[in-house]
Amino acid sequence: MEIDWSTTALGPMEHWPAALKIHLNLILNSPESMYLLWGADLLFFHNDAYAPILGPRRGQAMGARVEALWSDVWSQVQPYAENALRGIPYECEDLPLTMARYGEIEHTWWSFTFSPMIDENNEVVGLFCVTNETTRRVLDQRALQASEQSRLDLIADLERKVIERTHERGLTWQVSPDLLSVMASDWHFETTNPAWQLTLGWSDDELRGFTFTDLVHPDDVARSQAALDALSSNHPVLNLETRYRHKDGSYRWLSWVAVPESGKLYCSARDITNEKQQAEALRTAEEALRQSQKMDAVGQLTGGLAHDFNNLLMGVSGNIELLKNRVAKGRTEGLERYINAALEGSRRAAALTHRLLAFSRRQTLDPKLTDVDQLVDGMAELIRRTVGPSIAMDVIATRDAWPALVDPHQLENALLNLCLNARDAMPDGGQMLIETSNQHLEEPDARGLELSPGHYVVLCVSDNGTGMGEEVLKRAFDPFFTTKPIGMGTGLGLSMIYGFARQSGGAVCIQSTPGRGTRVCIYVPACHESAPIALDPPAHREFPDHTAGGETVLVVDDEPAVRALVAEVLTDQGYRVLESGSGAMALDILRTRETIDLLVSDVGLPGGMNGRQLADAARSLRPGLKVLFVTGYAENAAVGNGQLEPGMHVLTKPFSMPALSERVKELLEQ
Repeated sequence: MEIDWSTTALGPMEHWPAALKIHLNLILNSPESMYLLWGADLLFFHNDAYAPILGPRRGQAMGARVEALWSDVWSQVQPYAENALRGIPYECEDLPLTMARYGEIEHTWWSFTFSPMIDENNEVVGLFCVTNETTRRVLDQRALQASEQSRLDLIADLERKVIERTHERGLTWQVSPDLLSVMASDWHFETTNPAWQLTLGWSDDELRGFTFTDLVHPDDVARSQAALDALSSNHPVLNLETRYRHKDGSYRWLSWVAVPESGKLYCSARDITNEKQQAEALRTAEEALRQSQKMDAVGQLTGGLAHDFNNLLMGVSGNIELLKNRVAKGRTEGLERYINAALEGSRRAAALTHRLLAFSRRQTLDPKLTDVDQLVDGMAELIRRTVGPSIAMDVIATRDAWPALVDPHQLENALLNLCLNARDAMPDGGQMLIETSNQHLEEPDARGLELSPGHYVVLCVSDNGTGMGEEVLKRAFDPFFTTKPIGMGTGLGLSMIYGFARQSGGAVCIQSTPGRGTRVCIYVPACHESAPIALDPPAHREFPDHTAGGETVLVVDDEPAVRALVAEVLTDQGYRVLESGSGAMALDILRTRETIDLLVSDVGLPGGMNGRQLADAARSLRPGLKVLFVTGYAENAAVGNGQLEPGMHVLTKPFSMPALSERVKELLEQ
């Protein structure tokens, strides 16, 4: 380092004290940053290694007063320097100093030593400093310490949270009302919570001796095993309901959730015994309510039935008694009047029974592919004459109407009943509309009518009459409920239509507003098959002018009077008749070589074989045998759930003798 020593406060170097020269020579070539403070004025001398520390002060540093050169720092180190001048050395590491080397305040750290300088007289003449800036190391160390502290704080926080959550889970495990457990891969219990003992009485130690299925009710083992198989395939099980054995031998209903994880099963079970008991109590109450409603309906039915049948029987029995009395006295004139009156009473009784069977959905239907528009057109004139001239009737048919699968005679009867109801709702005249339509019902609309989604043919009758209020509308389908005056209606019209529609796979919908009228729609299933079958011709009121060709008819009926009556009518028509009072006896006849062209059988037969079963057995012996069922009451199952096989037909009791003769003639000629 080239220095003009003459510019220093000590003057030319040759005048300097020897001690100063010696020390200065020692520090100039040292790689350590060093400086000297000399004399009472503490003049500053430094070596080359110290020069970068000075920054902008470097030019005026050599020989300057330290107090002036380092005015921003001197007050911070002065106490240590003064101690060194008194002969007390000082050493420090990472001493913080605030300075402004480059015009801005800096926070720095230094390591240095202050040592006293001794002259030849053993007196302190200055101090010697070895220094090194440690700011970067201190800052790095502090950053590292801060990072480490953050890591330690994070670990501590995580440990705290783990402890808290473990504590919470421990509390949950202890206080949960649900039965919590961990099972091994062999389905043995490993750990269980206290709820097990509270609910089922088993302690944790006792449960370790059981597998999952050991305590399952025998009837639930298969379902439980299926759940365990699913868990073995790593599929969770949700809402498995089983009965589990209590320590006292009773059973409790549990709803399980189980999840497989790392070779173990983590399970939770909820006690649903009370819920099951409440559901069963509700079911029992609902059943009792239905039974009560059923008995109420039976009461209405029996009351109305007794009233109407007593009147009808009075008319029949009274006329027969008069007829008997007249015949006994030999008075034969005018007897036809009593005969016709008795027949009319029996006809009305048959119609009443028919309506009751329709309401209970017990009548036997003969569904066919039917063109509903053709049916309406065929009845339009009859309906117009029936409702009278004060009712303006319109008919709106459907273009390309779908064929309906329905009993056409029952549909005719239902249409006529609806039109009569509409007429009665318009005593002073009005407007009536009969219309048909094709409708495809989607899920929401179908569900509202209690139907399955699909295609339906709809027949509607509307009027602008008196209408019905909400309370009347709720009871419209009730048997024997009527708003008509006494003697003007039985209250079975709409109930019969409802029963017929439901049995046909359809529904009935009523819309009505008081003072504005009523609209009743019958929904029947559509059938997209071949062209509709023509309607059967009406039965003749007189015996047909026909003589049989000696065909053989087997008549089966457990009622001797009915069997004899049918046999006599058919014999008079020229048929050969065989009789049987039971299905077993009829089968014995069918197994012989007798030629039998037609089987006429009641549906309800004694001895464990009904008419349909007899017909099926007969056809297995004689394929293609024609069958005519005669019945006054038939479960649907007896005739194939309302569906008859080809060659099977039904004639409903009571029937007229000419109708029987005509139907037998038709079947044998087909």
